[in-house]
Amino acid sequence: MKAPLSILDLAPISAGSDAQTALRNTVDLARHAEQWGYQRYWVAEHHFVSVASSSPAVLVGQIAAATERIRVGTAAVQLGHTTAVAVVESFGTLAAFYPDRIDLGVGRSGQKRAEAVREKPREPRPPRRWHEIDGVVIPTPYDVSALMRDPQLRSRMAVLQQPEALTPDFAEQVDDILAMLAGRYEVGTAVPGAGADLTPWVFGSSKGQSARVAAARGLPFVASYHITPATALEAIEVYRNGFSPSEALSEPYVAVSADVVVADDEATARHLASSYGHWVYSVRAGGGAMPYPDPADCGPLSDEQLDVVRDRIATQFVGDPDQVATRLEALQRVSRADELVITSVTHRHADRLRSHQLLAERWGR
Repeated sequence: MKAPLSILDLAPISAGSDAQTALRNTVDLARHAEQWGYQRYWVAEHHFVSVASSSPAVLVGQIAAATERIRVGTAAVQLGHTTAVAVVESFGTLAAFYPDRIDLGVGRSGQKRAEAVREKPREPRPPRRWHEIDGVVIPTPYDVSALMRDPQLRSRMAVLQQPEALTPDFAEQVDDILAMLAGRYEVGTAVPGAGADLTPWVFGSSKGQSARVAAARGLPFVASYHITPATALEAIEVYRNGFSPSEALSEPYVAVSADVVVADDEATARHLASSYGHWVYSVRAGGGAMPYPDPADCGPLSDEQLDVVRDRIATQFVGDPDQVATRLEALQRVSRADELVITSVTHRHADRLRSHQLLAERWGR
């Protein structure tokens, strides 16, 4: 049985465009996604980069207002940059306006970056090998310490929190959120929020704390294959092996993300995806995503650049609808995913719409 498809959107800003256009495009894609039968629409949280999804709760509200049925959520609220009560109250508000349509996704990216600025940077070791499991590419892990050498990282982290604020442990924040939603928080009642129909989803990319927290508390888990393809399957294994049933779930629920570009033919799809490596390189080597480049303006990557992004290019699903659907079926089979989360970035909004439409039509056959 095919897993349902959802969309993850970063509200990407294309070269020559702006944030207003990116946000309008996001709402437009969400409206179309609802028509095409996608189950959920997730929006990311990123800061100081050329994507417009910096305020996910606000964006979720706008998307929910512009649609009627599709579930809308965050992928994910970075708990290292906020507090549990702020999350519960803001999403409790959204759930009051749009009952049974809001999904609260949480992640520890902010906490990981806060930890990273206190650690000694290491030299990057780009992946040079990978293997396949039933057609699914599994690269060797990529050392992201190149990001830690960004001289502005510490300053960026500082302005995302109150002065001298100390980020609580991720597990403690998740426990506080669960207690507030259940109306059992010892400090007081979060209003709105207490009693809201919200189940946190944990987003993670490795077999570390995120997978363990989701498992121990019986929460749904989203493994980010599109970000860290080397460790996503390990994370799923840790989650499943450690899962404890909860009021929310009686058994594990796994969603897996994939980066996808679909076009009417393979040649067109590969052209549309040809600037993806340049964009990923700007993230990994430059400390923040640049505006998404036009393939017409991009020359070949150098060998050094290619080494840095080879794993992401190898694990991007690019082709015509049949080719991409076949690879997604393999990913579902290998990961035993209950749901697949599709992210697709192209320079032109029309091409991104077409990519999601073609995939939805092929997947629904």
